Amino acid sequence: MAARLYLGTRRYSSWSLRGWLMVRLAGIEAEEVVIPLAGGNTPAVKAASPSGMVPYLEHEGARVWESLAIAEYCAEISPALWPAERIARAHARAIAAEMHAGFRALRLAMPMNLGRSYPGLGQNPESLADIARVDALWAQTRAAYGASGPYLFGAVFNAADAMFAPVAARLLIYQPPLSAAAAAYCAAVRAHPLVAQWYDEAAREPAAWRIDKFENLA
Repeated sequence: MAARLYLGTRRYSSWSLRGWLMVRLAGIEAEEVVIPLAGGNTPAVKAASPSGMVPYLEHEGARVWESLAIAEYCAEISPALWPAERIARAHARAIAAEMHAGFRALRLAMPMNLGRSYPGLGQNPESLADIARVDALWAQTRAAYGASGPYLFGAVFNAADAMFAPVAARLLIYQPPLSAAAAAYCAAVRAHPLVAQWYDEAAREPAAWRIDKFENLA
């Protein structure tokens, strides 16, 4: 196998979902190695990945970690991961980078668990401020570039959508107040065939991989 993609538990690992979507959107055939996460430092991840984190891609001699780096590497193979037009492409990269670097309050207050529903939990001033920024960012992007379809840049689910897919998952899990447009975008992301496949594979993971602190938030 010329490629290997290291992932964490699909049920919880939002960054793994981003990297996996990039690789699949680019059409890269990679052996998937799923490492059960321990809820903190996971020795098997540290042994497999240069950064000690997932996702981590090995492909034809390249060793790539960090979701945005994986996105850019995959875009060299499949340029359609980013919009073709220069201004739209710059915007897509900017919002993807903002997602990669920010929204810490949302991440902490609403951890991803694709097998649970926690409506109303995790709402505090900081997480709600992050959600308001996400809602506005999606609205601005779709108003400028998304008229041709349900995704951020229209009919094509691209790298920017992949970066925000775990955010859409969190918003579906915790159901905070959202605009109708943001709720519709979350539903569109959830319905994408690759996202649906990830959910299905997460549901088939062994129950022994589950982590109590993410399963009993209520």
